[in-house]
Amino acid sequence: MGMKYIDAKMLQKAFLAGAKGLEAKKEWINELNVFPVPDGDTGTNMTMTIMAAAKEVAAIENPTMETLAKAISSGSLRGARGNSGVILSQLFRGFTKEIAAANQVTTTVLANSFVRATETAYKAVMKPKEGTILTVARGMAEKAAELVTETEDILEFCQKVIEHGDYVLSQTPEMLPVLKQAGVVDSGGQGLMQVMKGAFDCLMGKEVDLSVEVEKRPVDVSGTSGAKTADIDIRFGYCTEFIINLENHYDDKKEHEFKGYLESIGDSIVVVSDDDVVKVHVHTNDPGLAIQKALTYGSLSRMKIDNMREEHQEKLIKESEKMAAQQKAEVEKKAEQRKPYGFISVSAGEGLDEIFRGIGADYLIQGGQTMNPSTEDMLNAIDRVNADTIYILPNNKNIILAAEQAKSLVEDKKVIVIPSKTIPQGITAIINFAPDLSPEDNEKIMTEEMSRVKTGQVTYAVRNTMIDDTTIREGDIMALGDSGILAVGKEIESTVLEAMKAMVEEESELVTVYYGKDVEEEAANELKEKAEELFSHCEVELHAGGQPIYYYLISVE
Repeated sequence: MGMKYIDAKMLQKAFLAGAKGLEAKKEWINELNVFPVPDGDTGTNMTMTIMAAAKEVAAIENPTMETLAKAISSGSLRGARGNSGVILSQLFRGFTKEIAAANQVTTTVLANSFVRATETAYKAVMKPKEGTILTVARGMAEKAAELVTETEDILEFCQKVIEHGDYVLSQTPEMLPVLKQAGVVDSGGQGLMQVMKGAFDCLMGKEVDLSVEVEKRPVDVSGTSGAKTADIDIRFGYCTEFIINLENHYDDKKEHEFKGYLESIGDSIVVVSDDDVVKVHVHTNDPGLAIQKALTYGSLSRMKIDNMREEHQEKLIKESEKMAAQQKAEVEKKAEQRKPYGFISVSAGEGLDEIFRGIGADYLIQGGQTMNPSTEDMLNAIDRVNADTIYILPNNKNIILAAEQAKSLVEDKKVIVIPSKTIPQGITAIINFAPDLSPEDNEKIMTEEMSRVKTGQVTYAVRNTMIDDTTIREGDIMALGDSGILAVGKEIESTVLEAMKAMVEEESELVTVYYGKDVEEEAANELKEKAEELFSHCEVELHAGGQPIYYYLISVE
């Protein structure tokens, strides 16, 4: 007997199972990345995206299609990280638009949902590339549309859609030569298939771990949300502690009787016997009763009685004062004179932070290649910058989509995303901002100027692979350029110099080097001296960037 429909409760479980299915394979998916750099990428980004939605889905006690759709869409949209995460969130966004109006999910609803999911995701990407997660999603949508006239059985339908998705995924190396050369399928597409398979396992009745840590809502004494501190029921009001100096007979039987008596008048009982003394702790409404009973065994010392209700009231007052101060600060912040423009920049490393602040960045988001910030991070930053027009510098190609997604969710400010793909591009963009020009003119100038910057990033390989016909071994030093591999070697300094040779031209004027937290200043200075000898027609600048993972960032202008 097949399954004709999926109700809201089953869909909730299937979504959570899909999220857990992706989470279980995230490291494997990370390893499918073409560039073998030591950072969390596709698997991590997609997992963090779907788990942001899973937490909201898991918190729904009595789900309906409408509440599930809202939780999946809003959770994934705000939690989206990296290009793969943003595309996954857009797939969910389209999917949920179809299911929100359905009482139950049939094969027809599923087919329509898959098609709308794919259409929504393709629209979100400015230049869709085939051989990616988009291709896999479209392949499954096309198969779903074909199957809807052939079967009404949900399980048969899903199995055939997934089988076709696997086939399309296997063909992605034929669509993207870089995948074929590296010997991998598209990591984003693989991540999507893990979600599908996890959900299908749940529908098939397999034992699946659906546990998701639901974030507790913060305490709110203002009564607007969450559990009020004032609602806490303190059953026994006095915390009573003392030590009995034993003078009369006291054995295990007496101790058991004493504990039983304390249980009859209170809770949170601790009674510890140690030679000729007994340490006692009890919460009770009548400390005198506990004291009188204890006196039958000996004299008392180190007596301490605290009124917990009074302490609780003091805590309430302090929390209220703290919240009032926070609210006052928010009001004052909003009352500040709004600036005509402001800058938000993604940064990684204390030195880079200092540089961005020095050239005018109002707010820094910590992130980059090692941790892509989410759409929610972007929205929080936008909220903190009190300006009419806000320029966002993602400084990483894998963060641009999240910034664009945040931009689409903001209504009270003009947000302009300058599509900087590297830290040096972001620095150049801000430097070329002209206060007297219009936002549109500045967007054009900043984008044009940063496009003239060549960037190199030096790190190490975490696995064997081949890229751009270059063989790379685990542990090799790699210099990655704007469009591929610049140099590969065994030593950091020699690899950096080789990369510079590939970047510097006769008309180049400035070489800027930012050294990371794993590079000693002395080694960086030696590199600078050799670069000055090699490129005597250029000015060479050196800065402490403090960035992780990447030994050096290089820019040539």
